[in-house]
Amino acid sequence: MKEGSKNRPAKTRRPHTQVVTGGRDPAAYHGFVNPPVYHASTVLYPSAEDYVAHRAHYQYGRRGTPTTEALEFAVQELEGPQCAHVALLPSGLAAISAALLSVVHAGDHVLVTDSAYAPTRSFCDLILTRLGVTVDYYDPLVGAAISELMRPNTRAVYLESPGSLSFEIQEVDAIAAAAHAKGALVLMDNTWAGPLYFRALEHGVDLSIQAGTKYIGGHSDVMLGTVSANSAAAADLKNVVRFSGWCVGPDDIYLGLRGLRTLAVRLDRHCQSGLAVARWLEARPEVLKLLHPALPSHPGHALWKRDFTGACGLFSIVLKPVPQQAVYAFLDALELFGIGPSWGGFESLAVPFDCAPVRTATRWAPGGPTVRFHIGLEAVEDLLADLEAGFAALAVAACA
Repeated sequence: MKEGSKNRPAKTRRPHTQVVTGGRDPAAYHGFVNPPVYHASTVLYPSAEDYVAHRAHYQYGRRGTPTTEALEFAVQELEGPQCAHVALLPSGLAAISAALLSVVHAGDHVLVTDSAYAPTRSFCDLILTRLGVTVDYYDPLVGAAISELMRPNTRAVYLESPGSLSFEIQEVDAIAAAAHAKGALVLMDNTWAGPLYFRALEHGVDLSIQAGTKYIGGHSDVMLGTVSANSAAAADLKNVVRFSGWCVGPDDIYLGLRGLRTLAVRLDRHCQSGLAVARWLEARPEVLKLLHPALPSHPGHALWKRDFTGACGLFSIVLKPVPQQAVYAFLDALELFGIGPSWGGFESLAVPFDCAPVRTATRWAPGGPTVRFHIGLEAVEDLLADLEAGFAALAVAACA
């Protein structure tokens, strides 16, 4: 992109600048700031000879347009110099599925963290196993000892750090080194931090996955996924996405690009507000423990501090034992926290959860009911007042 050649090479720019400039070249579209949105399927070739020889940069709408490339280039720059290719997918789960399908064959073995996003487990258990792939789950805190779980046919190790419900921080570098020593590729769901706060490819990950639905979109109005591959994994990822027919509509890509431009300032606000609310919650008498890696009380805090440059607004709490109806009363009393899936938008969310039914390699026994929060962009003071009212409702229900 020409934009990257102005003033100094784009690769030397800071991430806060990259989210603003990446994938843009106003000179190429008449000076307009934003790339145009191409609604396209058919591409016309200048001649029959060009058509037969496939001599065209853009060949068909499903295979990419200038709008597609703008977001791909922007994410690629943000991921860092190890990124050889970015694929856009129509959801976060589609990105997870495409990444896994790009590395496995029938007869392979895959190791997946026990803290993985539940739909990831469902894809592994229901789809990969049908294709002749064996899946085992491992303790997310295993570190370099992952090598002891690997078999001669282990093709991939799948990480999620932190886990998006239970928030274990994984020893990514050690796991990647052990996996590569045994000839396996490393995949990671990096949605929580994204490349702004954790450049996964620089820590040995081969395929870094994001649910762009979350913070890239940022406004709870788009379904989007990205997979960023290093040179070892890029070719197979390209083939799987191309020949599976996956593509993202131009309007969703536009929303992803628009969200990307404010990603840095939004994440800064989510981080600061999230920490403020988490510290307040940690001091509440109703709360048994906080599951937030950026707090010193978290078991993985030292790893987080070593490897990450920031935190988002997502974390969980463990309440002291109360009846389930008291937890529901707490959540139902909240006015500023919506009750719903997903996260990463401007609004705050709170949902109850229980990891016990899906854990197979570890035991989930936190000591009380658990609630996951996403802290949005509202004023912290208003969020705290809302939580105060929620705890008052919890107290009444607990005594009923």
